Amino acid sequence: MDATETATGTRPPSGRRVETLDILRIMESIPHRFPFLLIDRVEDVITDTSAVGVKNVTINEQFFQGHFPHHPVMPGVLIIESMAQTAAVLVVETLGPDAMGKVVYFMMIEGAKFRRPVVPGDQMRIHVRKERNRGNVWKFSAEAKVDGVVVAEATYAAMIMDK
Repeated sequence: MDATETATGTRPPSGRRVETLDILRIMESIPHRFPFLLIDRVEDVITDTSAVGVKNVTINEQFFQGHFPHHPVMPGVLIIESMAQTAAVLVVETLGPDAMGKVVYFMMIEGAKFRRPVVPGDQMRIHVRKERNRGNVWKFSAEAKVDGVVVAEATYAAMIMDK
C-alpha cells in the first residue's frame, strides 16, 4: 500500500480544495495543544500541494514573558514550528481520516532565514508547499509573511507516525 492510500486502499483525490479549517478542525488533525498549538486557522488548502496557516500573534503568548520582556519578539524556532504544524495539517488533509491525530516529527531543517522580527499585533500567514513525499517522509518549503512581506523561510522534512 502506498503511503498516501488509506487503510481501505483508497486515496483522496490530489489537488482537491478544502474549506477553511478552524481551530477545532486543526485540533482534530494534529495533537498539539496550548501552549504549543501555534496556528489559529488553515486556509487555501489544496491537498497534496499547498496550504496557508494563519497565526495571530498577541502579547498574551507565554513566550513573550522571557523573549524579550521589554522588546517582545516571536522566537524563530516557533515560527519554524508553526510552518511544520501547517504542513502537518496539509498531510492529514491529503491522506484523509485515517491520518487524523497522527504525529509529524521533524527530520531536517535547511536554509532557515529570518528576515524581520514577528511581534505582537502581527498576523503571520504561513505559505507551505509540498516538494515531495516518499512513504511516510514528506519534504516542504515554506515562507512566513506579515502584511505580504516575507519574515522567515525554510525547507524541512518530516515523518508522519502513529502516536
